[in-house]
Amino acid sequence: MKNKTNVLLAKIVVFLFALNSVSLCLYQFTFKNSSPSPNHGLNYPNRRNRSGANLKPWPILPSYLPWSHHSPPAPRSCEAFFGNGFSRRLDPLPPTNPDEHPRGWFRCWHSETLQSSICEGGSVRMVPERIKVSRGGEGLGEVIGRGEEEELPEFQNGAFEVDGGVGFLGPPRGLVDGEFLDRYVPEGQIVKHTMRDLIRSVQVVGPGEFQCHEWVEEPTLLVTRFEYANLFHTITDWYSAYVSSRVTGLPNRPKLVFVDGHCMAPLEETWKALFSSLRYAKNFSGPVCFRHAILSPLGYETALFKGLTQEINCHGASAHDLWQNPDNQKTARLSEFGEMIRAAFGFSVNRHHAEKPVSVSGHNVLFVRREDYLAHPRHGGKVESRLSNEEEVFDSLKAWASNHKVCNINLVNGLFAHMSMKEQVRAIQDASVIIGAHGAGLTHIVSALPKTVILEIISSQYRRPHFALIARWKGLEYHAIHLDGSYANPPTVIDKLSSRMRSLGC
Repeated sequence: MKNKTNVLLAKIVVFLFALNSVSLCLYQFTFKNSSPSPNHGLNYPNRRNRSGANLKPWPILPSYLPWSHHSPPAPRSCEAFFGNGFSRRLDPLPPTNPDEHPRGWFRCWHSETLQSSICEGGSVRMVPERIKVSRGGEGLGEVIGRGEEEELPEFQNGAFEVDGGVGFLGPPRGLVDGEFLDRYVPEGQIVKHTMRDLIRSVQVVGPGEFQCHEWVEEPTLLVTRFEYANLFHTITDWYSAYVSSRVTGLPNRPKLVFVDGHCMAPLEETWKALFSSLRYAKNFSGPVCFRHAILSPLGYETALFKGLTQEINCHGASAHDLWQNPDNQKTARLSEFGEMIRAAFGFSVNRHHAEKPVSVSGHNVLFVRREDYLAHPRHGGKVESRLSNEEEVFDSLKAWASNHKVCNINLVNGLFAHMSMKEQVRAIQDASVIIGAHGAGLTHIVSALPKTVILEIISSQYRRPHFALIARWKGLEYHAIHLDGSYANPPTVIDKLSSRMRSLGC
């Protein structure tokens, strides 16, 4: 009996030992796949945090069309200019196969039409101390007189790094060479191409060098800006960032990091509305690693800017029409982008309310004003006069509108320099007619609703195509009032506006 008991106890001990061994193996397997890897430093995050729960979702946009294609769009087609013409994939550091040791990766999507690339990478480390630039994000009053050269980044080698993985041997090496940059991120006419310089600084390093003070799990856009206080140039940056997010197929709106040192500006309100969060590169306290980083091309490389010097034969059309009848010479992308801006601020973009209904209060005529204001540290606070008698024209329009017999016409005083960005976008979407002298404020027409009428007053010194092009690419009705100098005859402006109001039933 005693022997049987001993045998039973021995079997129980063996069973418990085996069970403990299996449990230990399972624990180690789980720990290996969910806990910090020694190859990435102690702050390597748990991958379970990658759900995107902290990111804003994409809104439903009536003008949205798919950004992925079965075949690349035709060169110099509207989709190639304004949508996903980034069809050539380049892999300076390809991703690993599932059965290989994990490492970082880096690829670019090149557009032959725009001659620019959207690049993205995984396990990318940014070392702020290797970026020579002012801190950024300061109040304007703190940095009056600061030079522009202090605000544009200069990158040392290794300012950005990609994890080469356990198989990487030898000292750090450059990710790409000069030939790659010249072919896929050319300087063109840009004197200081900061995104090209950033890519040039990227080095591939071994896991022992890839130490992170902080990890950012969510996809993050890296953006360098130039004329950050000018609405036209900033909208080209917004558009580039939006396109980059769509081309790379991000399931939610990404986070945003400014890799420049500009001070805070009112236009940041829209950056924050469009994307999930905003930080400046120099505001990180140490090396920061991004699980997925996306490098947005400069605004100068968008069709919005390139259209000023080259012919882009595109016309705005509805997404519904293009879905049924694709046309290489038509686009709905700018309408989609305008809806994105309105939705980001919480305004309705419901398909059934795409056109502004005329309320009982009548038609809004928005007069976009040019005002003196302090824009950036090197700005004197005075804007160039492009309509010398702007106040006289506004007063005349106000008197005409108040005495209109057929319709109620509300003349809106568009003092944009004293309005929040959300208020500006609201004024644009509520307008039946938008009128104003040539100036950056008119770039807001990207957010105008269909059938909005644009009247641009153009002095003899500022005959530039910015807003005629945007109106054409959105499919908006546009009319120019050309002046011999900078003085506008009020009756002439009233006659032009009255004619357009009659076409609206007034």
